[in-house]
Amino acid sequence: MAGHSVNCKQNLYNPKRKPRPAATSRACAMVRAIVPRSGFARMRNGSIELIATALVFGACSDPLIVLGRNAAGGAVLGSLDGSDAQPEEGGGPEAGDDTDSGPADAGEAEAEASAPTAPSCSAGGPGLTNCGPGESCCASLEVPGGTFYRTYKNAGGVLTGEADPASVTGFRLDKYLVTVGRFRQFVAAWNGGAGWMPQGGSGKHAHLNGGKGLSATTGGFETGWLATNDTAIAPTNANLACSGALVSNLAPGSTYATWTPSAGTQENLPITCENWYEAYAFCIWDEGFLPSEAELGYAAAGGSAQLQYPWGGTDPATGNEYAIYGCWFKSDSGLCTGVDSLAPVGTASLGAGMWGHLDLAGSVWEWTLDSYAAYVTPCMDCANLTTTLSLKATRGGDFNRGTTDFPPARHSDPPADNGAYAYGFRCARTP
Repeated sequence: MAGHSVNCKQNLYNPKRKPRPAATSRACAMVRAIVPRSGFARMRNGSIELIATALVFGACSDPLIVLGRNAAGGAVLGSLDGSDAQPEEGGGPEAGDDTDSGPADAGEAEAEASAPTAPSCSAGGPGLTNCGPGESCCASLEVPGGTFYRTYKNAGGVLTGEADPASVTGFRLDKYLVTVGRFRQFVAAWNGGAGWMPQGGSGKHAHLNGGKGLSATTGGFETGWLATNDTAIAPTNANLACSGALVSNLAPGSTYATWTPSAGTQENLPITCENWYEAYAFCIWDEGFLPSEAELGYAAAGGSAQLQYPWGGTDPATGNEYAIYGCWFKSDSGLCTGVDSLAPVGTASLGAGMWGHLDLAGSVWEWTLDSYAAYVTPCMDCANLTTTLSLKATRGGDFNRGTTDFPPARHSDPPADNGAYAYGFRCARTP
């Protein structure tokens, strides 16, 4: 076996440390993309050590460290003791490469998710501190900034129809969808309307444009929360008990609402039936913000990699390893029979995106900050914030639909006040 280490000590994923150079970030992403899923990885002294056979990396007597990338796109490697660097044979992945691109192991995600505990997880317990491999359900991973096409098709690594470019400044995005357990903490704080409420102007991307937030596609900047939205916040037991529409693969008479009036066995399921206003308010309360459509699309596409699916090009099949969809969870018939057809967040662990985020496709559609409208270019940290448009952009597909909604360029347009069984969300945060 030959060992190769990616020098990620200066880590974009740890807000307490100085960001690593862009070249090293690209190299780290490249190594994640080329390591096969049969490989093994571990953390060592702050670096991600990728162990693979000599057949993949070539025979090496000493572990090597990725220092950057050369003009041909190959990784520049050097020994851990600082001896002469050498280029790796071959170039790095190009846009559209369908190699599975998720992080190599949970250790990397743990290092990248280093951040203060969000309010929704501070109490600890089911749906708060036991997601995935037993980590905080508030784990938040760094997404390095860049430019990508919001519109494109990727068929087996062949890109066509690239259009609507957008540039995104680096940000953090929660690894997991918001769970029932986390949302329960928010409902308690709201206290039937007598407790916490968002302050006017809160919820901006305060790290952008000198604190002004995102650039509005119609001019100006992000307004933040509007007091006129206060009355739309009503996460009551009745409102969170929405029912599924009668579509072909949803069994009639079954319930698909994940919320329960008191904590029970569904705390790790994604919250559903919340409306856009409640998702927006939750993220403000949880010391984050609702991601823009460009931000969520960028994370799902793997940035400029423009992936076919968030994890690469592997067909997700029906084993619930890459995505929860088509009513295949706990079913061999493709028929959803109730809330059991939704899986705990992070169940489809092989479906990790370029930067480690789970459930970016399938499970539930995810609310974004944007109103649903035609894209506007140029777009530099932009969002459609038109308040007169009642339709909001969602992404990712859901547990009862097929793979058609999985490509990162796909989006949908439900009304903002539509708290339905197929809608959930995740929060974004300052880098």
